[in-house]
Amino acid sequence: MKYRIGQIVPSSNITMETEIPAIFRARETILPERFTFHSSRMRMKKVTKEELEAMDGMSLKCAQELSDAQVDVMGYACLVAIMSMGRGYHCVSEVNLHQETVANDFPTPIVTSAGALINGLKVLGAKQISIITPYMRPLTDMVVDYIEHQGIKVKESIALEIPDNLEVAAQNPMNLLEIYKQLDLTDVDVLVVSACVQMPSLEAIDLIQAECGIPVTSAAVCTTYEMMKKLGIPAKSSIGGELLSGKY
Repeated sequence: MKYRIGQIVPSSNITMETEIPAIFRARETILPERFTFHSSRMRMKKVTKEELEAMDGMSLKCAQELSDAQVDVMGYACLVAIMSMGRGYHCVSEVNLHQETVANDFPTPIVTSAGALINGLKVLGAKQISIITPYMRPLTDMVVDYIEHQGIKVKESIALEIPDNLEVAAQNPMNLLEIYKQLDLTDVDVLVVSACVQMPSLEAIDLIQAECGIPVTSAAVCTTYEMMKKLGIPAKSSIGGELLSGKY
């Protein structure tokens, strides 16, 4: 079976189209399903609340375009854009995007990276987490508030304060092996090593998890997990076994 994966992507995002396919490609080495990847882009260069809000307004047009390609699942690839729009906005966005596909006569399951992170943390049974973000501190605080409004306590957050979205993508994921050590993980259930689908982290996740001894995840991993669930296929990959199992 071949599935089409659609992604609504900020114009300056270059990570969502590498990490998400990498997890799916790793799955292809152990299971028979095959995947192709298709994107539509929203303009955004600086990670500011103003640019994020303007970008979000373009998401419906992107949903229409991907619906023309009759993708099997559609992912909105910007966590902070959703979370900066107000508490619980992922639910509103998912409904609005789905309605665009219904109006285009091809109803399509919708995943937002914001909603996927919340759902993934609940799958992992997280009551208290710590997170690393590339965002400026005010946006990071919005992300913390958003997550806590969903019933999950954030013990600590690191804000790397990188406003340029291409610079976010240029970060070396292996730097996270040192950055996470700034956090006190006592009584933390899950570490979110990248609460951003633009900041690379995939290569570091299993290494950090082996070091710290608690489940480690990212917005990209949670988004892929949710996409697989929406497709009705086992959420597995040779990268991490059962995704979100905490057993990398």
